[in-house]
Amino acid sequence: MLPIFTERLEVDDARRRIQLLPDLLVNQIAAGEVVERPSSVLKELVENSLDAGATRIQVDIERGGVKLIRVADNGEGVLGDDLRLALSRHATSKLRQVEDIGAIRSLGFRGEALPSIGSVSRLSLSSRARGAERAWRIEIDGVSAVGEVAPVAHPEGTTAEVRDLFFNTPARRKFLRTEKTEFDHVDSVLKRLALTRFDVGFSLRHNLRDHWVVGPAKDRRDQEKRVAELMGAAFLENALYVEHAAAGLVLWGWLAKPVFSRSQADLQFFYVNGRMVRDRLVAHGIRQAFQDVLFHGRHPAFALHLELDPGLVDVNVHPTKHEVRFREGRLVHDYLYRTLYEVIAADRPGQTGRPQPVLSPDSTPLIQRDSTGGSHSGAPGAGQLPFPLRVADSVASYAASIRAQSPGVPGSLDRGSHQPVPPFAGEDLPPLGFALAQLHGVYVLTQTGRGLAIVDMHAAHERIVYE
Repeated sequence: MLPIFTERLEVDDARRRIQLLPDLLVNQIAAGEVVERPSSVLKELVENSLDAGATRIQVDIERGGVKLIRVADNGEGVLGDDLRLALSRHATSKLRQVEDIGAIRSLGFRGEALPSIGSVSRLSLSSRARGAERAWRIEIDGVSAVGEVAPVAHPEGTTAEVRDLFFNTPARRKFLRTEKTEFDHVDSVLKRLALTRFDVGFSLRHNLRDHWVVGPAKDRRDQEKRVAELMGAAFLENALYVEHAAAGLVLWGWLAKPVFSRSQADLQFFYVNGRMVRDRLVAHGIRQAFQDVLFHGRHPAFALHLELDPGLVDVNVHPTKHEVRFREGRLVHDYLYRTLYEVIAADRPGQTGRPQPVLSPDSTPLIQRDSTGGSHSGAPGAGQLPFPLRVADSVASYAASIRAQSPGVPGSLDRGSHQPVPPFAGEDLPPLGFALAQLHGVYVLTQTGRGLAIVDMHAAHERIVYE
């Protein structure tokens, strides 16, 4: 049997030998991980611009991004001698040594995006480094080798042009959707990036027509104006501003009230150190905070930013960098759940005047908002939360209003009456009974014909709005 096996090896020797893959094939394999559709290309190019310190980014799209994706910025630019390296795999200016991987602060760092994009499109880079006298241009068309570097007229910054995406990989191109669908993905990605870098101005054009433009947001007012433009005025009108710090974690941004829940998760923007992520641990923590106030199938809306030491989060988990891994995952999960739960609980329906501090179970204020809208962490022992509705407060007037609507309800609930409430006929008693007290700013204690009931105010309010 051995001679037969040896002969078979000789026949298939050329096919079975291990060998290095051609650069073009390697780049196309990498493109399969990084470049899914036009919006994937846009994300990589805009993140490069942000890492280059750009304060203005202009995006031009044609035919949903299949024909053209152009990203122009006013960042630091690239030296002419480095342009060819920029189109080489694993070449980057964002890492220098092994230790840098443990505390990545830039959005990009793999050095795979540009060569991968260039392997499935016609890519050109034009750039003038900051302070340089001349600008330079280089091209690659996905078939031949990288072209020569040539001089070009260009302002300080970089312009990346991607034309005819997947022209040389028709199997990938046929999986693209309609022009409108692809542009919607492009629009969504750029909005997500614009909602994390308020210091940068963005503009988006499609088929030579302006789609939207936002300037740099210098203060909270300008930031909220951008949020309203990109997420809708209705979101901002129903949003609570969150700002809280604890255990080395900082959470800030906008959280929509439960009454603004959505039928789909289309207004959920979460960022970790400025990087937009889709993380199961984060999603579960936020969902738990809303579990008592949202019906099944409804989704919260938010634009939230979590900041922590870069050494405590690993962003080198997936080529698209959408996923992260926290060193202290349980801490992050519980922090998000607890903070957002308390923010929701502090927003009481009909509340007027100065908001009360949000308390932890041990009566420690977690968030204290002042009259200017600012916030700070409270200190232990800061006192109990005063109830807006005290025990048996205004029971007489409440019962009187009920009797006015239901004359059959007896008057034994008047203040000063020491008679127990008798059982009522079902048609005479409000469905949830009479309110006696508010507990922890979240629950209402009610007296019914058969005893006591505890009602979650937010869940009841959501049910009323829902129905």
